[in-house]
Amino acid sequence: MNYTLHQLRIFLCVVEEESITKAAKALFLTQPAVSIQLKKLQEQFEIPLTERIGRRLYITEFGYRIAEVCNRIMEANEEMITTINQYKGLLSGRIHIAVVSTGKYVMPYFLSGFVGKHPQVNVRMDVTNKNQVIQALEDNETDFALVSVLPQHINVETVSLMENRLHLVGNKQESSKLNQSSLSPKDIGDLPLIFREQGSATRMAMENFISQNDIPLQQTLSLTSNEAVKQAVNAGLGFSIMPLIGLRNELLNGELQLIRVSGLPMITTWTLVYREGKALSPASRAFLDYLNEHKEALIQRHFSWTEGLGTDNLKGNP
Repeated sequence: MNYTLHQLRIFLCVVEEESITKAAKALFLTQPAVSIQLKKLQEQFEIPLTERIGRRLYITEFGYRIAEVCNRIMEANEEMITTINQYKGLLSGRIHIAVVSTGKYVMPYFLSGFVGKHPQVNVRMDVTNKNQVIQALEDNETDFALVSVLPQHINVETVSLMENRLHLVGNKQESSKLNQSSLSPKDIGDLPLIFREQGSATRMAMENFISQNDIPLQQTLSLTSNEAVKQAVNAGLGFSIMPLIGLRNELLNGELQLIRVSGLPMITTWTLVYREGKALSPASRAFLDYLNEHKEALIQRHFSWTEGLGTDNLKGNP
């Protein structure tokens, strides 16, 4: 047989995405490039790997069996590269990190120095909501997960990174209409509120605050990303309780305003977790060592701005 590792990698991505278009996007390739490589791999087999019914692509039973073999080949290739690099004194391997959506404002800053120091290590960071991150951790599909709320039903090891502070936020115009410089929790019930989707840790924190304070809700809106919530708040559609970490530019340019509310901000902790008893690779262990050695300096270098914005931009701050 005359297949290439590039073809196997593309086929595995097509199997995962069940779509040539989505696979092309994930691999940063054009759709024709993916189709050509998939066709060349198919030419090695007399039995179809995929089939198209209507406009949808399906993986055949044979295709799934070949995908299992492809995974073993890719793992063996990675092990060979790791062994070679170890003999050369280089750290290599793969690290897979699942990150809750607002964690995308945090994790890259804890990764950049490590990746720069160890360019042979391949880091994959998947950004999604809390439920899917915990599911990936539970299914052992990821080495690490970055969360702001610890999973309750999985035994995990933890590395605390930094505080996650959540404030009530409105745009400048709507915030200026509030009669009081400081609100009580009950006052929030009179505001149109914008929520994240079900399964989001930010939504969970917001719902917990509302429930604990017996706040009656008026008009609500649910959106599926932190960026969408920011845009909706900025457009004047309502107010939301949001992590400070994702608001830097909007606060600095005056588009958004933090609003003083009794009981806020809520404070959780950004925490990197991994399964208790997990056999960590040398690359994963090196990353943990890097975090424990450098996290305080990284927080000071990249996130000291949160101290100023967390107080100076509060509506009604004396």
